[in-house]
Amino acid sequence: MTKRILPIIALIFFAATAAAQIEQPRNILEVGVAGGLNMSQMDMQPKIGQKYINGLNGGISLRYTSEKYFKMICAAQIEANFAQRGWEEDFDDNTGNSYKRTLNYLEIPFLAHLAFGSEPRGLQFFINLGPQIGFLIDDSEEYIGRWSTDSRPVATQPVYGKSIDNKFEYGIAGGLGLELKTKIGNFFIEGRYYYGLSDIFHNSKTDDFGRSANNTISARLGYSIALFNK
Repeated sequence: MTKRILPIIALIFFAATAAAQIEQPRNILEVGVAGGLNMSQMDMQPKIGQKYINGLNGGISLRYTSEKYFKMICAAQIEANFAQRGWEEDFDDNTGNSYKRTLNYLEIPFLAHLAFGSEPRGLQFFINLGPQIGFLIDDSEEYIGRWSTDSRPVATQPVYGKSIDNKFEYGIAGGLGLELKTKIGNFFIEGRYYYGLSDIFHNSKTDDFGRSANNTISARLGYSIALFNK
């Protein structure tokens, strides 16, 4: 029995030692600010022809870096952002008529932040990925041109003047970016995509829309500093 146990203990000890050598602990807490531009549409069913609507995004972030695993620097990041989303209907009738709906959200992403590159100073490439929740603050409608609701397709008509049913939403956010770490702080640029999993309108079989979810492309610039780095 002893002859069997000793090799197992030796193997466990070797694996633990190897893992400790591979995983290099970090203890870094950073706070940052970021802002940029959103390009948004709504994933609608029945389908509605749309153009992208431009809006602003901006907020604060908190990032904790815990370890470096091989060449990957591993961190967790949480943000609180203001984001303008929505959609603009494409009438496709060469009249200049349109309909625009702007949705203002407080969004909170919970992201895994994985970085590759130089540390503590230098350039890093990073990936952000994780779930996101949002709370609708307010919304507004804009009717552009002269047209009547009755002139629009039957599938489109229920959206005009319709109140938002679900002010809470959730989805998946992912982004790619570059971060330059310097003595005076960290400067980064990121492109991000948000895919909504929830709907802003009720979606039962008796409702007007089976799908009504936010889809947003974002471009962001930001700056962060370390609160501590041990």
